[in-house]
Amino acid sequence: MSYFDVASTAPLHPVARQALTAALDEGWADPARLYRSGRQAAMLLDAARGTVAEVLGARADEISFTASGTQAVHLGILGTLRGNRRRGGHLLHSAVEHSSVLHAADLHEASGGEVSVAPVDRLGRVEAARFAALLRDTTALAVLQHANHEVGSLQPVDEVAGLCRDAGVPLLVDAAQSAGRLDVPAGWSLLTASAHKWGGPAGVGVLAVRKGVRYASPLPADERERGRVPGYVNVPAIVAAAASLRAVRAEAERENARLHALVERIRARVPQLVPEVEVVGDPVRRLPHLVTFSCLYVDGEVLLGELDRAGFAVSSGSSCSSSTLTPSHVLAAMGVLTEGNVRVSLPYGTAEADVERFLAVLPGLVAGVREPLGLDLPQPARQEPARPQPGAGTPAVDTPAVDALVVDALGKRCPLPVIELAKRIGEVPPGGTVAVLADDEAARLDIPAWCQMREQEYVGEAPAAAYGGDRGLAYVVRRLS
Repeated sequence: MSYFDVASTAPLHPVARQALTAALDEGWADPARLYRSGRQAAMLLDAARGTVAEVLGARADEISFTASGTQAVHLGILGTLRGNRRRGGHLLHSAVEHSSVLHAADLHEASGGEVSVAPVDRLGRVEAARFAALLRDTTALAVLQHANHEVGSLQPVDEVAGLCRDAGVPLLVDAAQSAGRLDVPAGWSLLTASAHKWGGPAGVGVLAVRKGVRYASPLPADERERGRVPGYVNVPAIVAAAASLRAVRAEAERENARLHALVERIRARVPQLVPEVEVVGDPVRRLPHLVTFSCLYVDGEVLLGELDRAGFAVSSGSSCSSSTLTPSHVLAAMGVLTEGNVRVSLPYGTAEADVERFLAVLPGLVAGVREPLGLDLPQPARQEPARPQPGAGTPAVDTPAVDALVVDALGKRCPLPVIELAKRIGEVPPGGTVAVLADDEAARLDIPAWCQMREQEYVGEAPAAAYGGDRGLAYVVRRLS
């Protein structure tokens, strides 16, 4: 099996395994106790804290260990909002943050707080000035990830941090995907990370809080981890996490260059090998080991199952995920295709031969998934399609086109509404319109994305009732070619 899903979790680094084994023997005792084994555990914990602080560019007393990266984000957000509540109750974050940020924001809003969401462009990046324009006098915290977990785009954290500092607003930076791989950006007030993303053991997160940041734990008081994180600390796991962080950081420059070249190969060759594919995310300012592409007319879970049987472990942000049946909020915010997504994230040590084998089997697997659809697909694209300008919004159709061909896709989930559109659009002459009736949330995202990829005109949406439907919306497309 070729494991290409390190963005979800990385294999345990050999250094982490060695450190964990040693620490189970030497650091098992309670580090808060004064007897010899307790003092020995405390020394190991202090050394691990110092190592993490050095790599992340923090002071040792600014580092607290949590039970996960998600818990670090939750505590960082809620604790800063509580500590800074005299300033106000406004929280700002980008539209593509990890779900842990969104869930904390939902809780804050449900408790009476205010939340603003900064949009991103089609590459998944915020514009720094536009982000800063959403800051208020009552903003207690801003949140911006360093690198996106689904498409790999890097955010302009340094620039945003300066604007937040000028406004007197603390900035929390989620570095879960970049810690250990890239230099930590400057200017953060709080920083979070997760050990299992860099090859440490699962169950260790990092919350760094700069001196001077107003922070009050949202949880009951506890004497451990400077009062920020209650409960007993897992010293052996923390020691292993710190050892592996130092190890991967030492390897990063060499491995990043090698993985970057392999990812560039995937980015260039997949659109050449597979028809109707869009590679998403920033092609330049991105993580070196991660690439995501979207295949039209393909159920992402079905394709992932075929890749699994072929010996490749990858993931998807597909709108057809069985766990949610909702589109990826990241891809939706970017305005790109949410169906048929494949995220490839390469671990350290990935062999060139494994990438070549992936590129060899992918076209046949995609063709096999599409074959029952009976679509007449064009040859693979040699270049990316033109990008629409971000922020255009979803236009509304004021006057229904009475002569439009109506395609009833009500009750059908992605990618079926798009497949029905592709099959039927040839029935109208150039200049004619097709109205696709759909009640699947993904259709609002994927039909405009299909139009962009196929060089057709997306006219807008209207109530399905205007075209004879009893529910949902009508998505109107004009055939140009």
